[in-house]
Amino acid sequence: MNAEIRVLKAEIEADLEAIGEIYAALDRYSSQLDTEAGRIAVAYYLHNLYNAFENIFRRVARAFGNTLSDEPGWHIGLLQRMRLDIPGVRPRLISPATYDCLDELRRFRHIFRSAYRLELDADRLALVLRKAQALREIYRAELGDFLAFLDGLIAERSL
Repeated sequence: MNAEIRVLKAEIEADLEAIGEIYAALDRYSSQLDTEAGRIAVAYYLHNLYNAFENIFRRVARAFGNTLSDEPGWHIGLLQRMRLDIPGVRPRLISPATYDCLDELRRFRHIFRSAYRLELDADRLALVLRKAQALREIYRAELGDFLAFLDGLIAERSL
């Protein structure tokens, strides 16, 4: 189990690095919402941003025995589960504020992935981008706390 926790920690750290790269790309394009190419680039990176967070959540769910189904609605179920503090199993990964930001990104990602002909509304995109920027201010501390929890598990099991 100690090796699995170490692998989980390394995977989360790699995902966090990818999230940092996605934010850097958003920084490059976020001032270009007045052009179609800018809107497409921002939408693409917002889509990828949510995917990166969801990858972390799926890894955590698997590592701590939270079964995931393929039923409709599993994405929101997974996100809701990450708000839960499960005594004796794991602490929550995200706060209500982080959940709010990620849920907006999740809804946008669903629309972005499902629409074949999508005219990207600059105002709607700006709203989702603001949520992503608010998320940027809080996710590091919360996931840092979870990584510290994993460090504690690793130390505990090394004794």
